[in-house]
Amino acid sequence: MPIYAYKCSACGHARDVLQKMSDPVLTVCPACGAETFAKQLTAAGFQLKGSGWYATDFKGGPTPAAADKGSEAAAPAAAEGAAPIPTKAAPVASAAPAPAVGTAGAD
Repeated sequence: MPIYAYKCSACGHARDVLQKMSDPVLTVCPACGAETFAKQLTAAGFQLKGSGWYATDFKGGPTPAAADKGSEAAAPAAAEGAAPIPTKAAPVASAAPAPAVGTAGAD
């Protein structure tokens, strides 16, 4: 439910009210009783309550400790049964410098 800010223009009393969007707008000031209690235009406000919405709704996957244990167990098994995979050698750069492009001879 949204939290709305109200303020009385007669006495200056301000109050935040938790109410449904379908609830009627409050008009009577609880402090002075005048019908000048109006909603303020403010930034959206909300409250997080409970044990934690991130941990229960969005957190997924194994924990980092469980992931490390699984990779350590898989590494020795792969080393025992598989032959080393040959890798291609990187091309060797030419030792001769490339000719310079320019107009060194033209005057």
